[in-house]
Amino acid sequence: MPKKQVFIIFSVLVCFNVLAWIAVYDLSHQDLRVVFFDVGQGDATLIKTPPGHHILIDGGPSSMVLEKLGQEMPFWNRNIDLVILTHPHYDHLAGLLEVLQNYQVKNVLWTGVLTSTLAFEKWQELLGDGQFDVHIAQAGQQIHSGQVMLNILYPPENMQNQRSSDLDDTSTVVKVVFGENSFLFTGDLSREAERELLEKGIDLDSDVLQVGHHGSRTSTDPEFIEAVLPDLAVISLGRDNKHGHPHQETLDTLESYGVAVLRTDWHGDIKISTDCQGRYLLNYQDYDI
Repeated sequence: MPKKQVFIIFSVLVCFNVLAWIAVYDLSHQDLRVVFFDVGQGDATLIKTPPGHHILIDGGPSSMVLEKLGQEMPFWNRNIDLVILTHPHYDHLAGLLEVLQNYQVKNVLWTGVLTSTLAFEKWQELLGDGQFDVHIAQAGQQIHSGQVMLNILYPPENMQNQRSSDLDDTSTVVKVVFGENSFLFTGDLSREAERELLEKGIDLDSDVLQVGHHGSRTSTDPEFIEAVLPDLAVISLGRDNKHGHPHQETLDTLESYGVAVLRTDWHGDIKISTDCQGRYLLNYQDYDI
């Protein structure tokens, strides 16, 4: 058989194989998948919705998030539909700079609050290029991806171009709801801001909570946990970090409410999948919560 014909047949077979692989991937990913990345002392979480949208909440303190995304996203897909920056501290922001430069990001949601760091200057420079649809986060907003809904619970007001003495308390709080299941992301929100949410009577009840501020005692007020009443708490943090996170006070609070705890410094990437009917898979293996 001539070499040209062999090459054509081989190419066709490869194409069929790739198409079949894509079909199998899409059919097998009808659940909501949430991956809390182990990126050291910082936060980075990927959400994959049944319609195939990819949402990244924070990017961690380094380019490690690129490696993590490469492991979780198919090689043919370099698109991220939404990037959410909870607040512009380095351990949440730095990795997003790499993402914006290496992925096709469609939308960016952040508070617009100002600070003075080199990383933040680069963030503003990238957003100023006009490549992304930029949105300012404020309580009351809703984002839909099929049956998945992202509710923005905080901050209560538009903070664009404002400065704050405490960036932690400008954190965007996001509640992700899929049928009977829900995840709550609070950034580095402090106890004072947690109480502000309680005073407003906001529905915080969630199955999975990403613990605020990497398990610091400055977050995770007992009354807040009582309102959220999660079955599972995930703490994103680095091994042997200089801050001593998670603080024992936080762990004691979670234990007192019977909340199971998983930590990225001990367990690595924490992967949760749910079918919207109350059934969860932890690291894609059966897990009851």
